[in-house]
Amino acid sequence: MRILTALAAATALTACGGNGSNTTTVDNVTAAAPVAAKAAPAGTNWVETVTRTPEGGWLMGNPDAPIKLVEFGSRTCHVCREFDEVGYTPLTTKYVATGKVSYEFRDFLRNGADVAAALVGGCGGTGPFFPILNQMYADQPRVLDVLQKLPQSYYDELGKLNQGQQATKFAEGAGYIDFAKQRGIPEAQARTCLADAKAAEQLIKMNEKANADYPIPGTPTFLLNGKMLENTVSWPQVETALKSAGA
Repeated sequence: MRILTALAAATALTACGGNGSNTTTVDNVTAAAPVAAKAAPAGTNWVETVTRTPEGGWLMGNPDAPIKLVEFGSRTCHVCREFDEVGYTPLTTKYVATGKVSYEFRDFLRNGADVAAALVGGCGGTGPFFPILNQMYADQPRVLDVLQKLPQSYYDELGKLNQGQQATKFAEGAGYIDFAKQRGIPEAQARTCLADAKAAEQLIKMNEKANADYPIPGTPTFLLNGKMLENTVSWPQVETALKSAGA
């Protein structure tokens, strides 16, 4: 299945910021008693503890944390970038670091550039995953400007390519290969990641399952202990939900 065809079916109704409101009220969180902190194993800390999940996400923190926050985020969505800019530091230092909360990021694909970004973003493995995610969001305005200026003929040509070729062409156009090289990922390794059809298919299937289970109304969308937080896109809203859940 080609990336562009799959995304057209899986994310046609998914908008950047489509699940949000301007309030800090969270409608569907049940208040819970405070939970206890849990120290990380000796010589480690929870913020630097990152593992892959069976669902295909990247989990930071205590895998057994009683409060589990999942974000479906798009690397080309400006509302996701705003959440990262405002919320990442307090989320990780005030909540994940205590062992009370785990934070899992799952790439949600709104377009072909998201596929390329996700494949490059995971190419370095678990250690640099979240720093690279932060840096991709910081670089997002440049990427969007570049992609908007590419001629229509560029996008017409994409439809003629196979899955790995599409991801590579998007990455070349967006500057993601140079981005990876600047962060210690060799070009050959980045290109191998972009050509990984199995990884791309896993991303698409994760998106299709999320849409079938919830569905995802927009990015970012957050799950708290498996339940979607409605009308929630900002850090103040997410923090309100975490506090209500006992964090």
